[in-house]
Amino acid sequence: MDLTALLLSRLQFAFTISFHIIFPSFSIGVAAWLTVVEALHLITGRPAYRLVFEFWLKIFGVVFGLGVVTGVVMAFEFGTNWSELSRTSGPIQGVLLSYETFTAFALEASFFGILLFGRSRVAPWFYLFSTAMVWLGTSLSAFWIMINNSWMQAPVGYTVENGVYVPNDWAAIVFSPVVWVRFPHMLLASYLTGAFCVAATGAWYLLRREFTAEGQIMLRMGLYLAAILVPAQLFFGHLTGDYVHDRQPAKFAAIEGRWHDEQPASEVLFGLPDSATETNRYAISIPVLGSLIGSLSFDSKEIGLTDFPPRDRPPVAIPFFAFRVMVGCGLVMLLLAWVGSYLSFVRRIERSRLLLRLIFFSFPLPFVAILTGWFTAEVGRQPWTVYGLLRTADAMTPFLTARAASISLFVFCGLYSFIFVFGIYYLHQLFRAGPAGRLILPPVAAVPNRPMSVIHGPLASTPHRFTAGE
Repeated sequence: MDLTALLLSRLQFAFTISFHIIFPSFSIGVAAWLTVVEALHLITGRPAYRLVFEFWLKIFGVVFGLGVVTGVVMAFEFGTNWSELSRTSGPIQGVLLSYETFTAFALEASFFGILLFGRSRVAPWFYLFSTAMVWLGTSLSAFWIMINNSWMQAPVGYTVENGVYVPNDWAAIVFSPVVWVRFPHMLLASYLTGAFCVAATGAWYLLRREFTAEGQIMLRMGLYLAAILVPAQLFFGHLTGDYVHDRQPAKFAAIEGRWHDEQPASEVLFGLPDSATETNRYAISIPVLGSLIGSLSFDSKEIGLTDFPPRDRPPVAIPFFAFRVMVGCGLVMLLLAWVGSYLSFVRRIERSRLLLRLIFFSFPLPFVAILTGWFTAEVGRQPWTVYGLLRTADAMTPFLTARAASISLFVFCGLYSFIFVFGIYYLHQLFRAGPAGRLILPPVAAVPNRPMSVIHGPLASTPHRFTAGE
């Protein structure tokens, strides 16, 4: 086995999946937001909701496309870089990924076209139904991916035949308790991403004194949703921590920065983990809190990393720091959501330009929280690809060379950087243009066989212009 090829393959997959995850997370949240806004438009008849919907539909279209393009590559990486993983776990993982295609992709492909081109061709209730189906499709995509990843984190419902993991209980795989804490955790993270991006956009328009009515809708609805979602997310985050504590004790010890057994255990708020001396430098700890977090007890014994052989321990620094960054982002989002919701409720938020600026600059927080959460989960799982069954070193393609891995890594970095720059530039142009001052109809040149035509082009004329507050 070429250790350099292994390192490069790990870097490549880490890069591609980290790049990809930001787009589906955003699109899941925006799909949910679009469904809520379209329902409000159908119920109230306010054109402002229609304006907001059509504006965010364009954003969703670009982000959805970026997510598809950046996600396709990873399926090929399973064959080119991780063929042993595909060979040994294909009877389980291949089926789960196929379910994603048959359910999520089918819904998205069927109903997204109606959102782009069908408003004037279908009844209003069916257009709302189509919006909800796109939301369901994006959520189902996350569902099957989380089942797949949760099986890798805590494998169940399988038997070994000729060195291959074969399913013998699909119910145990799909309804694993691990799935039903991790899937809501990921789904809520996506909804929070949508809520904060919507609120940040509204704050930006209010700061610029543009599209005031639409900006107020975005700001208030985004903050209200976030104020509800963040506490729920923290709760499911705790449940996720419970599963890690019980099923992946080495990962839990690395996250806590706990090197030796402690009873009762302290909680390390900050420190610099030192693997050479198996200690934390400059540690700031709170006595007993570690036992309370880990076992809901004031005197429980919590195990440390030295209970495991060095070859079975994950790298400590990445999960240790990534977890704290994730929690810190969550707490900042909770503060902004609650303070902003209160000031919005009492109709004073527009006067606080400082808070509006803070809300605007908060839009990266959910993305950072998602990325650091995945760093914690995936790096903390090491040295295993399938926890307790298949080591990462054994999952790599045996004949892969460092030269081949470095070429593909270089090509992917270049292509993804181009896609990112193009995508961000185009999204920036859409955000600067903002919601139109009249009802947005598909461009006159928009055709289904050229989907991007719905994003750019001269709009069809309308007989009546609506003001934003109507």
